[in-house]
Amino acid sequence: MGSSTTATERDARLVNARDHRVNPGEIAIGVIIGRTSEFFDFFVYAIASVIVFPKLVFPYLDPLTGTLWSFAIFALAFVARPVGSMLFMAIDRAHGRGAKLTLSLFLLGTSTVAIAFLPSYEQIGAAAIWLLAAARIGQGLALGGAWDGLASLLALNAPESRRGWYAMIPQLGAPIGLIVASALFAYFAGNLSAEDFFSWGWRYPFFVAFAINVVALFARLRIVVTPEYTHLFESRELQPVPVTEMLRNEGMRVVLGAFAPLASFALFHMVTVFPLSWIFLYTQDTPADFLLIEVVGAFFGLGAIIASGWIADRIGRRTLLGSCAAAIAVFSGVAPLLLNGGPLGELVFMIVGFVILGLSFGQSSGVVTSGFTQRYRYTGAAITSDLAWLFGAGFAPLVALVLSANYGLFSAGAYLLSGAVCTLLALWLNKTLAK
Repeated sequence: MGSSTTATERDARLVNARDHRVNPGEIAIGVIIGRTSEFFDFFVYAIASVIVFPKLVFPYLDPLTGTLWSFAIFALAFVARPVGSMLFMAIDRAHGRGAKLTLSLFLLGTSTVAIAFLPSYEQIGAAAIWLLAAARIGQGLALGGAWDGLASLLALNAPESRRGWYAMIPQLGAPIGLIVASALFAYFAGNLSAEDFFSWGWRYPFFVAFAINVVALFARLRIVVTPEYTHLFESRELQPVPVTEMLRNEGMRVVLGAFAPLASFALFHMVTVFPLSWIFLYTQDTPADFLLIEVVGAFFGLGAIIASGWIADRIGRRTLLGSCAAAIAVFSGVAPLLLNGGPLGELVFMIVGFVILGLSFGQSSGVVTSGFTQRYRYTGAAITSDLAWLFGAGFAPLVALVLSANYGLFSAGAYLLSGAVCTLLALWLNKTLAK
C-alpha cells in the first residue's frame, strides 16, 4: 500500500509540476471545493434525519420519538470524528497526505452510498438501525480524516492585513452545501408522491453526494501532492504530529479554541437542522416549503460570511466574534417567537439567524487555527475543530428538540444562550485568541 501510494503521489507531482505556481487563490479554490463536499454530505444526512429516517427506520415509534432517535444517530458522526482524525493522522505520517485523503474520502463516499441503499425497517427489521448507525460512524471517521491542512496553509499565507478575509474562505462551503442539499430535497419532496419519495426519491441526494466527493478528491489531490505544496507544507511545518504530544504542549489552546466558536456552532444547527424538525413535527407547513425558506436564508448567510472577512479586517476578528456572540444571546430570546410566528416569522427567523450565523461562523475557522505554534498547527487545528463541532453542534438538534418538546421553544433559546456565554467566556479567558 505504501509503495503504491508513493508512486501515485510521485506521478501526480510530475503531472502538476509544469507551469504550477503556488498562490493563495489556488489554495482557496481547493478549500472551498473540499468544504462544500463535506457540508453537502452533512446537510443531506441532516435533512434526511428529519424527514426520512424517522419513518423509514423508526416506523414503530411516534414521530417525535423517532426523530429524537434519528438525531441520536446523527450525533454519532461527531463522536467518531476525533477518532478519525487520530487514525488518519497516523496514516498521514506513515504513507503521506495523498493516501490519507484518498482513503478518508473513499470511506466517506462508501458510507454515503451505503445510506442511499439502506433498506427500511419493514424490510430487515432492527438491522436497518444498526446499518444506519454504522454508516454514520463511517462518515464521522472519514470527516476526521478529510482534514487536509489547506485552511491552515491558507491562513499562514494570508497577508497580515487580510487575515479575516482569508479566514472566511473555508466557511463558504457551508451555505453552498446547504443550498444545494435543501434545493434537491425540496425538489424531490415537492414533486413526488409520498410513496415514491420514501421509496426512492430521498436516495438521489446521497448519490449526488458520492459524485461530489469524487470531484472533491481529485481537486484536492491535485493541490496537496504537487512538489510546490509539499515543500510549502514542510517549510511551514504543517506536518502531522502525535496527538498526545500536541495535547501535552498545546492542550489549553485546544480547550479554549474548541469553546470559543461554540456560539456560532450551536447557532449553526439552530437555524438549519432543529427548525426543520420543529416545523415538520408541530406545524402544517410542508418540508419542501420550509427547505426553500432555508435556501433563501442560506443565500443571506453566504453574503454575511463574505462580509465577515471585510469587517474582521477592519475591527478585528476578536471584536467581531464577541459582538456576534452578544447578538446570538439577544437572538436566543426572540428566536422562539419568530419560529412560532407563522410563515412570515419563519422567514424572518431564517434571514436574521443566517446573517448573524454568517458573520460569526465566517471567522470561526480563524479562532480554531489561531494561537498554535507552527509545529502543532496542523494537528491542533484538526483536533480543535473536531471538538468544537462535537461540543457545539453534535448534540444540538437532539438537545434543542428534547427541551422544546418538553418545556417549549424558549428552553431551546436558553440552550443557544449557553453557547453564547461559553464563547464570551473563552474570549475573556484568552486575550490573544482570534487576534
